[in-house]
Amino acid sequence: MWPVGGLWSPRARPPRRAPELDGSAVIEARDRAADNLADLLRQIRACRVCLEAPLGAPLPHAPRPVLHVGTGARILVASQAPGTKVHLSGRSFTDASGDRLRAWMGIGEEVFYDESRIAIAAMGFCFPGQDGKGADLPPRRECARLWHDRLFATLPDFELILAVGRAAQTYHFKRLGLGHLLAGGLGETVAAWRTVREAHPGIRLYALPHPSWRNTGWLRRHPWFEADLLPELRRDVAASLDRAQRLCEGEAKSERETASWPK
Repeated sequence: MWPVGGLWSPRARPPRRAPELDGSAVIEARDRAADNLADLLRQIRACRVCLEAPLGAPLPHAPRPVLHVGTGARILVASQAPGTKVHLSGRSFTDASGDRLRAWMGIGEEVFYDESRIAIAAMGFCFPGQDGKGADLPPRRECARLWHDRLFATLPDFELILAVGRAAQTYHFKRLGLGHLLAGGLGETVAAWRTVREAHPGIRLYALPHPSWRNTGWLRRHPWFEADLLPELRRDVAASLDRAQRLCEGEAKSERETASWPK
């Protein structure tokens, strides 16, 4: 159940409370988390397993892991894998799919690429290549096996997760203990969005189709997606960003108050 008016519904299990810490302890804990994440990101960005010890055929080009995460983000965009344009730019969703996804969320590029507010982590960090018909291959299996459990154990909990595409939905639903909500196909899982959205105490979860042009026909055949789901998604994104901003302002005040200023 989602918090309403700053309070948790009595039907929901309240979130676990962390021990009370003074301002300096909060800052030290945050810095340690940032150091741990930075070390893990260095390892991910240096990964060459899909070339040197691949599961199946090796990656057909040099690896270029692409992800955007930070210790302050409370919104996660969990997607499939980079495409050709992202492989070249090194920045997630720098294509028409990204334009559509940002429109779904009701935000612009400045917010979308702010790692302190939004994390973007695909199921495959590298562009997997294309098949004989020019379609992108599925995400490489090496990423999830090697990195994802470690990454999401290192990152703070998210309060809003957008699982874009079947691979992301399968991983994150199971990670959250919601594997039973994975319907027979992606369309059925997306159609159950109200149930999925409320299924985990303290987290709002959305199953979304990929915003690729290839799904334009599906979107036209299911007008409820734009009419019903997207307004709720935009409200949840805006509310989460607002809470994160207020939390950030509170931490900044605490940091100013506990800093040792020169006399």
